[in-house]
Amino acid sequence: MNDPRILPAVHAGDGRPAPAEPPVADDAAVLDAYSRAVVSVVDAAGPAVVGVHLRGASDARGGVGSGVVIAPDGYILTNAHVVEGAARIEVALADGSTSDARLIGVDPPTDLAVIRSHSTGLAHARFGASDRLRPGQLVIAIGNPLGFESSVSTGVVSALGRGLRSRDGRLIENVIQHTAPLNPGNSGGALLDSHGRLVGINTAIIAGAQGIGFAIPGDTAQLVFSQLLAHGRIRRGYLGIAGRTRVLDRRMVRHFDLAGAGAVEALELARDGPALRAGLHSGDLLVALDGRPVGSIDDLFRLLTHLPPGREIPITLIRRNRLLTLPVTTAEEPPR
Repeated sequence: MNDPRILPAVHAGDGRPAPAEPPVADDAAVLDAYSRAVVSVVDAAGPAVVGVHLRGASDARGGVGSGVVIAPDGYILTNAHVVEGAARIEVALADGSTSDARLIGVDPPTDLAVIRSHSTGLAHARFGASDRLRPGQLVIAIGNPLGFESSVSTGVVSALGRGLRSRDGRLIENVIQHTAPLNPGNSGGALLDSHGRLVGINTAIIAGAQGIGFAIPGDTAQLVFSQLLAHGRIRRGYLGIAGRTRVLDRRMVRHFDLAGAGAVEALELARDGPALRAGLHSGDLLVALDGRPVGSIDDLFRLLTHLPPGREIPITLIRRNRLLTLPVTTAEEPPR
């Protein structure tokens, strides 16, 4: 007699047993695992996130933002716009204590700044590799939105490689777009991966939108931190050119076999600047720098960011329907 507890196998049309149904995940178990992951990140990295309070700001209103301790001796990353105009900076630590801090350096083109608390022995965040992030990956934001300290929100990476304008008009590249909710006061706070590693510094939202936040990549933040610590500023290449993006005539592009249809028209050349010394003229159309195409002002800024001062490079330009290449030696970008 058949055992009723044994179900007959169901066969496919070719006589083979049908594949077993995949196991159905237990929703509660999945949510519990998600919660444990977020809690462990907050426990590990939360104490490294501080409140940044401005006292005596230039607009007389003061302000509040967030910061991330990245070294136990008090070095803190935050946004340049958070500390802008501050006469005095105070940080509120996760244990409830406060400490004065001094400004080490700012880099408006990346909207990053480094401050240093007078406190030492602080819990600090560890960097992750932001270049390994993938769309859909879990991220956790910790900051002080609207003054509510140590607030946590979660989301996923929406996109990578976004461009975002800094306050001085430069394009910040490779910005991380994510869905972790942000509010005023989150600026300068941490964006963490599921292992609690710092992969970004939250910097902006789009007013009126939901689930669209932006963070400066952790890889960029590490570079800026090291240079601000060493030099008090970022050492970028400088040519002394004020220009605008120009779209070239298609016939000109074909005639000179150019890589793209854009160029930078030189409008003004700084006195005693590298470009003027190299023989550039107002009205020249820059099409390549160090062998790389220059199709816009953003391209020019990006290339100069990665060119150290004092290096001789070729600059290719169009002048009166002639293609010329001139050697130019970059200088260090003057302080703003």
